[in-house]
Amino acid sequence: MSATWLLARRNLGGNRVRLLASVGGVALALSLSLALDAIHAGVANQLTTYIDEAGADVWVSQSGVRNLHMVSSWLPDEVVSEVQAVDGVAEVTPILYATDTIAARDERAVAYVIGLPADPAMGRPWRIVEGSDVPSAGEVIVDAAFAERAGVAIGGSVTVLGGTSRVAGLSQGTASLLNSVAFVSSDDFRAMRGGAPLVSYVLARVDPGADPEAVAADVERVVPGVTAQSAAAFSVEERRLVMDMSAEVISIMNVVGFVVGLAVVALTVYVATLARRQEYGALKALGARNRYLYGVVLGQAFLSVAVGFGVGLAFTAGLGLAIAQASLGLELALTASSIARVGVAAAVIAGLAAILPIRQIAGLDPAVVFRKGAAS
Repeated sequence: MSATWLLARRNLGGNRVRLLASVGGVALALSLSLALDAIHAGVANQLTTYIDEAGADVWVSQSGVRNLHMVSSWLPDEVVSEVQAVDGVAEVTPILYATDTIAARDERAVAYVIGLPADPAMGRPWRIVEGSDVPSAGEVIVDAAFAERAGVAIGGSVTVLGGTSRVAGLSQGTASLLNSVAFVSSDDFRAMRGGAPLVSYVLARVDPGADPEAVAADVERVVPGVTAQSAAAFSVEERRLVMDMSAEVISIMNVVGFVVGLAVVALTVYVATLARRQEYGALKALGARNRYLYGVVLGQAFLSVAVGFGVGLAFTAGLGLAIAQASLGLELALTASSIARVGVAAAVIAGLAAILPIRQIAGLDPAVVFRKGAAS
């Protein structure tokens, strides 16, 4: 290790109280940005959970409809058999879909309500903790976290789509910060919504070895009035909608977090540099060049940010695990792109924070420093 980095490390760790305060402040500041990014990514992941877990390779919807969130899609019943007849389609499952408020006692939640046929090959709940995974007439499957908050169990009553249904199953992993997923029978869904012979989406599974993108293109070509997408493309469209709706707010909050981080790091480096003015003056008197002193200050800044970033990353990861265990319907998803973005920003912050102390060091007069030291 070079003499520059050794001195920078000694300066940073020379005072344990100052070290803990500076690293802790930097860690909290950078944790803010990491946590905001993680919440954003987690909400986006949760909103596509049903798409990702439904088991379909291709999603077929009304023409022009490319996602689930905040849209409606209606197709005539005959589309189901038309999609089934397309080359490369192995099996299909029609589902009905609406966004609605489900209620039990005093608890209410926004939910994607899915209407399932009697024996669905796809689209059913992917994780059941109790009860049935396919609702029969008069039944509903709700998320276990919602049921716990509402104080209802198997056999309890839930209001959904304007009617009352008996809880037949409790699912897990079907709730997010924004909404949950509830499942009723297709017959009940139609009865509660006027009984029209319509479906919302057709979920298709392709033949082994078939390309979902190619099959989706064939469905659009053969079946009139539909939009067909692979499950991967459908999920991307859903995530893109979430990003478009929240990107501006998240960006503003991230900027605030970065500004706080810059202020904390700048203050830390500035105070640490001023505390060693006499030491730097002595180094200059002994022949140390400004370039060497610049390296010490920059090294100290980068070390403080690096340690703070590591602590902040560990703190955010631990916070994500704690939230997951608490069943709050919130997910913190740390992504490689988020970690890289915050890491690069932290390095930039370190460099900018060192500019002011470097300029002060460049103007140090060793004789003046020594006279002040002797007089003190």
